[in-house]
Amino acid sequence: MSKASRPRRLLTLATGNRHAQGYLAVVAASVPASFLFPDGVLAMAPMLLTAPLSFLGVVLPFGPGTQGSPAAEALAIGLWTLWFLACALVNAAVLGALATGAAGDGTSTGRPAARAAGDTGSAAARRPGARFGRLIPRAARAGAGEGVAHRLRALLAPAVDNWPARVYLAVVGAALGFFLVAVYALPDPGFAGIWPIMATAPLSFLVLLAVPGTDAGPEWLSPLLFAVGTVLAGLVNAALLGRLTHRLRSPQIRPVV
Repeated sequence: MSKASRPRRLLTLATGNRHAQGYLAVVAASVPASFLFPDGVLAMAPMLLTAPLSFLGVVLPFGPGTQGSPAAEALAIGLWTLWFLACALVNAAVLGALATGAAGDGTSTGRPAARAAGDTGSAAARRPGARFGRLIPRAARAGAGEGVAHRLRALLAPAVDNWPARVYLAVVGAALGFFLVAVYALPDPGFAGIWPIMATAPLSFLVLLAVPGTDAGPEWLSPLLFAVGTVLAGLVNAALLGRLTHRLRSPQIRPVV
């Protein structure tokens, strides 16, 4: 595979379907909104929409706040703009990978499976008392449970079967480990929670809203619940990154209308 092929495939996934195009339109609209309302919620919209990669800009040696000569400041802003565009394209490509994957599932295995399930369900529904589950064999119920487990494994497999997702999970694990050590072993954890939040954004902000404060339970429980939510957010992001990696490796990517 040539070096130029994967960037082209990434661009195709990021622009070749309505889901990715809509996302890019929202990101583009969020930029002027953040300048028009710098003190409101919309000020963080561009970074949240391009998370988690956009939060890596915190450790980059350039950005809008770079001090120096006018030429150095312009160069820093230009580099940061390119980074922001790259983050938006990667996230758009993730949506494109989901869209193309869903379309492929629907045309290959999803629809026949759905028809088979519908036929089985309609046949079972015609049996007297089937709605109460009395006539469903135990083996069939066990098979349904295995099907759910198989689907769950299939959803999580992209989070661990490729190196980009593994590296991302390693970063999440390091950030979360530092947070737990700071909370339970150090006298003053400070702002240790900011690292797992940035590593697993934007879902980590939903975790913050869902985790109760210390007034709602024991003091040790809130950091533990936050850690569990962060792990789940990291797994979702890793699965999306892994799915994008698989799509970039596929021999052919077609735009989805």
